[in-house]
Amino acid sequence: MQETIIRANPEFAKDELRPRILHIGFGGFARAHPMVYLQEGMNKAGGDFGVVAVRLNSGMEELTALDEAGHNYLIAEMDAETVTARKIGVVTGTCHPKRDGIDTLLDLIASEPMAVISLTITEKGYCVRNGHLDLENKGIIADLANPEEPGTAIGVIVEGLNRRRKAGRDGLTVLSCDNQPDNGKLARAAVLSYAHQRDGKLADWIDANVSFPSTMVDRVVPALDDYGRGVLRSLNDGKDDENGIVCEPFRQWVIEDDFATDRPPFEEGGAMMTDDVRPFEMMKLRMLNGAHTFLAMLGSLSGLETVSACMEDEVFRRAARQIMMDEQRPTLPEIDGVSFEEYADALIHRFANPKLKHRTSQIAWDTSQKLPQRLLHGIEINIQNNHPWPLLALAVAGWIRFIKMTAENGGKLTDPLSEELLAEARAYDGDQLVDRILANESIFEEDLRREPAFRSAITGAYRYIVEKGPREAVEAVLKA
Repeated sequence: MQETIIRANPEFAKDELRPRILHIGFGGFARAHPMVYLQEGMNKAGGDFGVVAVRLNSGMEELTALDEAGHNYLIAEMDAETVTARKIGVVTGTCHPKRDGIDTLLDLIASEPMAVISLTITEKGYCVRNGHLDLENKGIIADLANPEEPGTAIGVIVEGLNRRRKAGRDGLTVLSCDNQPDNGKLARAAVLSYAHQRDGKLADWIDANVSFPSTMVDRVVPALDDYGRGVLRSLNDGKDDENGIVCEPFRQWVIEDDFATDRPPFEEGGAMMTDDVRPFEMMKLRMLNGAHTFLAMLGSLSGLETVSACMEDEVFRRAARQIMMDEQRPTLPEIDGVSFEEYADALIHRFANPKLKHRTSQIAWDTSQKLPQRLLHGIEINIQNNHPWPLLALAVAGWIRFIKMTAENGGKLTDPLSEELLAEARAYDGDQLVDRILANESIFEEDLRREPAFRSAITGAYRYIVEKGPREAVEAVLKA
């Protein structure tokens, strides 16, 4: 079928924008999600909310390329029939501490126009452990020893706010856009804990003047591959776009309405403002992300490289919907106006999008940090309610098998606990390996580690995967 190409451009004067939003972690998701809402909002309602794009570690070359492109980049929103090519023009500048100096970044946070620090730094960027700032984190230790030259996002935020306080500025909003529950509360806890380690008065000022709204974000944005680069070239007169990205048409953003100062026109751009984000984030994390992690583990072990390939396999397609509705849905509160059946059907349709090439290996990144919110919290509730959860058990067991196979093949995990997980997999096998992984207190809370039904289910699932195969294990659950 011939694709329909729709083009959408900024409808505001870029030279009227000021640096009012500092976005830390300007990766693919940032470019394809909050920046789109901001642009659509300013197209409709106007405003002067320009964005300074920041990367703290990698990505210097991409930021320089963004400067050279006039701070514009291209998004291709794709499904089987339509491509919407969006030229995004909300960025007004870039900053990388290794290129521009840390003082440049910190002074931006302290500058008069700045109203929002938004974040897509992934779970590990918050330097927390069990919901609290990890004071044993190497980055946090280094920052506290030299707080005026921080390297972590938390250290950067606090020192920038310290300079803002000293300059007599108003507070601002720290807006987490990362895919984790209570992300605003987590950001607040990390920032305030770090600030207390430095200066109690600074912590009190932050507590009184800075807000940390929670958000729920949803849009599938795969890592850019050669196929995606080719799509972008075809939409960009044959030129490469180092900051371009390919994503699905669907997008959703639910934001707690708690801004310290001026609120950017996110709502006008399609975001939902609410007093309570939690029901939406639980629904998304367990049904969408939980199913994604299930497919990432069992699908990749079965040789399926993308989510859409999993959806072409009837066993995995049925299992994805079943884990959503039979095992995750019973753990969720009702949400006014939301049909969970329709939500599950829409997710399966999105998963089947053949143009995304969303790799199971990418979804598997940082799984140790994602398990609690995606799988373990649902498992805990099912155990309490004596409700069966065989597919969730396969997902956790599949992750352990994924670690074992990676170790045996001499590969590497993209995970902050990679070294210790691979060491366990090299030293142990079978039930012993399961026991060793499940004993990791950085991942599994004490009550769950001590729960006999949990260990028994994961051990049994792991044995079945090894003896019968991952796909066969999934099929057996569907037939039970």
